[in-house]
Amino acid sequence: MSHKPLLRFLFCGLLFSPASLIANQAPGGPPQKTKAGEVPPSAKEEIDVCRLLTSAEIEAIQGEPVRETKPSVQLNGGMRMSQCLFRTATFAKSVTVALVAAAPGKSAALAPRKFWRTQFHPPDPKDEDERPVPGKAPDKVGPEGEEHAPKPRHLDGLGEEAYWVGNGITGALYVLQGDVFLRISAGGVQEESARIEKAKVLARDVMKRL
Repeated sequence: MSHKPLLRFLFCGLLFSPASLIANQAPGGPPQKTKAGEVPPSAKEEIDVCRLLTSAEIEAIQGEPVRETKPSVQLNGGMRMSQCLFRTATFAKSVTVALVAAAPGKSAALAPRKFWRTQFHPPDPKDEDERPVPGKAPDKVGPEGEEHAPKPRHLDGLGEEAYWVGNGITGALYVLQGDVFLRISAGGVQEESARIEKAKVLARDVMKRL
């Protein structure tokens, strides 16, 4: 079972760029647009990620209301990654929220938790099974490989566990709760400590609706 698309999402998809967010659209067509407060059609069958935050909550943090929402869905390895772009007038201040859960019809209900443990609680590298094979190049997560990915920073007081993954320029907050986990990123601010605090406030708002 390969989790490389989600690995890229976790560790390499940190740049908060308009092009990358618009390109990450629902399969089978262009991004679906809705006005703030409307229910995106593609989100009605599962948890509606675009309803996990309100325009007022985002305006309180970012200083601007939501102009529209753009949902997208990816399936990988028994998991469903549902993402919503909350677009504000100043695009750089937009917010993205992603929810990773077990894919519909799959029996691996704990797949997101297993994936979480793999990423944030990797086995001891001294483990015999984890030792590199001589002559074999390590698998790469992205252009620079996982070894160059930002190191997760543990945060207290959110969900069962929470981590911030950032590189000093951009970053995202990951929160585990039950059989799902969240990824939240808020743009429009330079200072990392401020980005973390904004993401934490938004995460608390999201978790009230899970």
